[in-house]
Amino acid sequence: MPDVSKAAMPIEEDDFFTVPAGNDNPAERLHFAEAIRMAEAIVFASAEPVTERALAARLPDGIDVPAVMAAMQRQYERRGVNLVRVADAWAFRTAGDLAFLMSRDAPQQKKLSRAALEVLAIIAYHQPVTRAEIEEVRGVETSKGTLDTLLESGWVRMRGRRRTPGRPVTYGTTMAFLDHFGLSELRDLPGMDELKGAGLLSSRMPSNFSMPLPPADPEDLSDDEDPLTDIDLEELGLLTPRGGDG
Repeated sequence: MPDVSKAAMPIEEDDFFTVPAGNDNPAERLHFAEAIRMAEAIVFASAEPVTERALAARLPDGIDVPAVMAAMQRQYERRGVNLVRVADAWAFRTAGDLAFLMSRDAPQQKKLSRAALEVLAIIAYHQPVTRAEIEEVRGVETSKGTLDTLLESGWVRMRGRRRTPGRPVTYGTTMAFLDHFGLSELRDLPGMDELKGAGLLSSRMPSNFSMPLPPADPEDLSDDEDPLTDIDLEELGLLTPRGGDG
């Protein structure tokens, strides 16, 4: 049987679970350290990044969740596993300099075509964006299969509908996109100078060319977007149609 008495004992601060300086109240410091342990357990056990809202719902009342996560992130900085922020969520990931150790075990992912990579980049920087707007940027037609591939990858999602004739669907990236590419938020995407340095943009681009700034919060609908309704989801094949009354 598990040692219940040990689990119920209050923790003591050690070299790993340290708490921020500035609070000399021993009880409060131990309470904060215990919150770090609890948050660690929640994030470790989750298969997906855990949002701060979800953590707040499971941690003791009054806990400063951002402070807890920031303290834990510092504690994991030099370890083989790091605590990383993904949008408004947190997850444990292998330290970047040790990723080569996992390369042999990582499942081989299907490589995206050049067209799919172009569309993914356009969606990432221009979201919310419609299929017609993607084609306008690329200068060529975008096949439904390319968008389907990105949707199946989990990196792109249907956001809503544009308030224009025909109410076209708008596309955006997902938390899985940020997680896969090691980004905390969309504004961590490389800028024009970085893309030029990597050879992904020509150094002879027109002087008036500029990269769009991704939205700060990709979850927020823009002023010209409507959310997807159940009827929309049924039409798009994302929701099983409801049966008739008969």
